[in-house]
Amino acid sequence: MGRIRWMALGVIVCAWCVLCMAGQSGAVEQDGQTGTGQAGAAQETSAPGESAGEQETSPLREEKNLPLYAKSAVLMDARTHRVLYGKDAQVPMPMASTTKIMTCILALELGSPEDTVTVSSYASSMPKVHLGMVKDEQFKLEDLLYSLMLESHNDSAVAIAEHIGGSVEGFAALMNQKARDLGCYDTFFVTPNGLDASITGEDGQSYEHHTTARDLARIMSYCILESPMKEQFLAITRTPSHSFTDIGGSRQFSCSNHNSFLGMMDGALSGKTGFTAKAGYCYVGALERDGKCFVVALLACGWPNNKSYKWKDTRQLMEYGLEEYDLSNVCSRIPEPASVPVTDGQQDTVEVVLEPEADTDLSVLMGSGEQAVMDVKLPEKLSAPVEKGQPVGTVEYSLDGELIVSYALCANETVEAESWLWWMGKLMEGFLAWQ
Repeated sequence: MGRIRWMALGVIVCAWCVLCMAGQSGAVEQDGQTGTGQAGAAQETSAPGESAGEQETSPLREEKNLPLYAKSAVLMDARTHRVLYGKDAQVPMPMASTTKIMTCILALELGSPEDTVTVSSYASSMPKVHLGMVKDEQFKLEDLLYSLMLESHNDSAVAIAEHIGGSVEGFAALMNQKARDLGCYDTFFVTPNGLDASITGEDGQSYEHHTTARDLARIMSYCILESPMKEQFLAITRTPSHSFTDIGGSRQFSCSNHNSFLGMMDGALSGKTGFTAKAGYCYVGALERDGKCFVVALLACGWPNNKSYKWKDTRQLMEYGLEEYDLSNVCSRIPEPASVPVTDGQQDTVEVVLEPEADTDLSVLMGSGEQAVMDVKLPEKLSAPVEKGQPVGTVEYSLDGELIVSYALCANETVEAESWLWWMGKLMEGFLAWQ
């Protein structure tokens, strides 16, 4: 009990004694404590200080053992980033030219399509597959992005990287920062084109160019759904062909899209192939159909002469996703209003409700028999003052242990802190009631 409350109670006791000495009689029985109200009962399903989510989870669905060629593979829900099917999904591996989706999205976000890119001697020295640019030649950035994504030209990747990042090393730092921003902590970029490479860090350790199937799928999800330049990314990667010249107009170039997946399945959105002797055939692609959006990432999906393995694995994973997963409301249950105790306040409890901005009709991909787990987290008590609308807790919805969405639980009323003026008012109320 706070200092103000003790002092106020002292004043009440003194007043009582004075009245008694004045010969007042007819004691009045007091029921309850002066200055406090009856605490409201907390909701049984959301006891303050405890996790009030349902502890029963739906039984795990029997996961199919898909016969995939890839050593590492992921089928991801592009909107929630949940891995729906994985095979060694978090094992670091080289990813070849699938690297270029990061190169492309960074160039779109940090550059301008009309930028003039001047070719360095280093860029012009890149091995095939290349555009065949020469030192000091100049191109529009937009044209080089088509060269990068349709034909996978290694020299275009380096020219873009040097233009945006000042150097290949500077651009790699931007790539790695973006990867960390997206939560891709098992990814490390050394080159903008995906050629096998490694560097020695300040700690003397060797770091190879690598990613995981999970991280690669996450990066593609960002490119097609979240980046402010997502529409431009999709336009480039879905273009069948593109012709252009250098800025001087002395040479003409033509690029054709080699992403066969675009014509393989209805709803195919985007994709990027890759190959090096170390990485094998790699692929990352996206599909959207009937409101469902999937990303497939494949690493080490065969070596020559098995170039078609990646298309077979991609189709199999996409069809698995379309057949096994449907859109369901993850917030089908909403937490009831709860009461949380308040200390040193002008009332003993505060009502807590779901934030008004919460999207309680959020559809996500769920398999047959899956049910989201709702977990309500509230403190044991709050200290006054508490403002109406103030976040005081959370409700989390998860699937298979993966957090899908979290909303705030907010005070539904204001509770002012105790004050001398308030306690004097309570004293007067008690005095008048006694009279």
